[in-house]
Amino acid sequence: MLTLGSAFCLTQGIPGKSMAKSADHLHVPPEEARHELTFMQWPASREVHPERDFLDLLQGTIADIANAIAEFEPVVLLAARDEHAIARRNLSSRVELWAIPTEDLWCRDSGPLFAKQSDGKRVISHIRFNGWGGKQVHGLDGQIVRRIAERLDLAVIDSGLIGEAGGVEHDGHGLLMAHESSWVNPNRNPGLSRDEIERRLLGAYGAKRMHWSPGVWGEDITDYHIDSLARFTGPGRVLMNLPDSPDRDDPFHRAAIETHDRLAEAGLKIDVIPEPVRRRIDDIDFVASYANFYVCNGAVIAAQFGDPETDALARSALARHYPGREIVMLNVDALGEIGGGIHCATQQMPAA
Repeated sequence: MLTLGSAFCLTQGIPGKSMAKSADHLHVPPEEARHELTFMQWPASREVHPERDFLDLLQGTIADIANAIAEFEPVVLLAARDEHAIARRNLSSRVELWAIPTEDLWCRDSGPLFAKQSDGKRVISHIRFNGWGGKQVHGLDGQIVRRIAERLDLAVIDSGLIGEAGGVEHDGHGLLMAHESSWVNPNRNPGLSRDEIERRLLGAYGAKRMHWSPGVWGEDITDYHIDSLARFTGPGRVLMNLPDSPDRDDPFHRAAIETHDRLAEAGLKIDVIPEPVRRRIDDIDFVASYANFYVCNGAVIAAQFGDPETDALARSALARHYPGREIVMLNVDALGEIGGGIHCATQQMPAA
């Protein structure tokens, strides 16, 4: 059983210290497996988001995503108690609020990674969040895993890694893929080799093999999370978001092409969605990723960017990869303006 003392040790920065005894085997189910619920976080920090009008826009966007998911499965939104009245004004009655304080909205990264042990019991397979290598305050967000574990009475199994779940993709059938820049990086895992990081990631997810690509160091807050570029949609099957006309001077375009080529050489089945050409936000730093979608019970919640042609191509691709699920596309431009998308803002708890 998780103890408060062991959780406190890890969140204070002791990445090798176990919060609970190691499980004999962990398995993180694929995202498309049945969920009990979805966790999300309420953006509230004026230190992180100093412009009140933009923070209001972000909060409205998070409410829109939560409301959309809640049509298909339960949603729990984490927020400090004194934020509940503000949040409730925008939320469906189907969205439940928990009094767990947050700074920002990125539940994929600071929220819990749920796994199952060989006996079927749910646990949290913990990858410690440190604000993307110390780039952002996370005094509250860094405590979310402990607080959820205590509320759900779940054991927490320490992976011995610092990082974010958005920085690695898993197909739930033994395969992982990631960019080295998000993991083999002194701002996350100083002193650990790529081989050791790989060993720990495989253990954390219950996977057998891993595909690495270099990625991009130091150009964005995440050091190029893979979930905005490439996603597993089934065993060995990948959906990618690539520009039709790559700019060879753009480090992200170069890295994206290299990731595509490495995955193709490894024999994975790759389907490509083009990036939007005509979009509502014309900013070089805007993240326009169709790949940053979220799969929930009976639906796929995805972004649309105002380009009729590519929005339609994305919808068609998602319907092809997830037959029988409703495709719900939302305007989440506010998330793109701060470097993320719908997948970044959500974290599933698999059904028991």
